[in-house]
Amino acid sequence: MASPKSKISRSRRGMRRSHNALNKPTIHECKNCGSVVKPHNVCTSCGYYDGKEVVSAKL
Repeated sequence: MASPKSKISRSRRGMRRSHNALNKPTIHECKNCGSVVKPHNVCTSCGYYDGKEVVSAKL
């Protein structure tokens, strides 16, 4: 005969789901204009990246 499944406690169930948490998106401040940008991306408001103008800003 098959043996009954053992009851899994709630704490173990929560441990299995620990990787499902959402992380906050990483954001930085633009060194040129001070607006909020994602890291390793050109600033959309001023067009600067790493202290150099990469794209002309649309005003």
